[in-house]
This record gives sequence, C-alpha cells and structure tokens, in this order.
Amino acid sequence: MTLSAASNRRKEILRVVLSVSIIFVGITHFVVPIPFVRIVPPQLPNPLALVYISGFFEILGGIGLLIPAVSVAAAWGLITLFVAVFPANINMAVNQIAIEGVPDQPILYWVRLPFQAVLIAWAWWYTKHPEQQPGFERVMMLTKSWASR
Repeated sequence: MTLSAASNRRKEILRVVLSVSIIFVGITHFVVPIPFVRIVPPQLPNPLALVYISGFFEILGGIGLLIPAVSVAAAWGLITLFVAVFPANINMAVNQIAIEGVPDQPILYWVRLPFQAVLIAWAWWYTKHPEQQPGFERVMMLTKSWASR
C-alpha cells in the first residue's frame, strides 16, 4: 500500500468515525434533549426547538458526509453547525452547567471549548469537491448502473 493510499484510507476511516459520532450525538438530541436544552444560552428563544434543529442537522450532516455527491456541502454544513452551537459550549463552561454523561468537573467544560476547533478542522478536511475524494468514481459507477435498470 502506498503512502498516499494509506493516507486516503485513514482519511476515509476518520470520515466514518466523524459521521457516526455526529449522527449519534444528533440522535441523542431527540432521545435525551434536556441536557442540551440546559446549555442553550438564556438569550436564545425556544431552547427545545433549537436542540431539535441542531440534532436534525447533525444527523443530516453525518449522513451527507458519507455520500460523495453531497459530502462537500455536508462538511460545510457541519462546520457552520459547529460554529453555531459554540455559544452553548461557552455557556456550559462559564456557568458550570453539569449535564448527564459528562463528569461534573468545570475544567472539563473549559477543555471542551478548544475541541470545537478540532471538530471544525476535521469537517474542513472533507470540503474538497466530491470528484477529488476517494471512492467517488465507484459510487458514480454504481449509481449509473442502478439508474440504467
């Protein structure tokens, strides 16, 4: 396996990891919304609706990231979402809002803030045009084969 092939393989594995992770988090917005509602800044209206909206777009972005034809748009959408929800992370840290599943240690809330930049950079890695991404030709070939039936 060449260095380029190994790098592409690693990138694609990490794409799946990001996609599955963000889909899982999006689903939790619907299954257990209250912890997310608690960290929405009080200045924003209708926190429950905002939690559901962000969960929907997390699921949509995670799925889209796996589909070459829309993966660039999905990556940009996830970047936008990660920026949009950052005030909730700040609110959680500043006001030391404990949520289930996260140890109640204020330092962890602050450590979480720079992780948002990691998520943004991770999604940005997939902002190349689909035809430049590994697997695009195979998906297009399968799509054409299926459509010609």
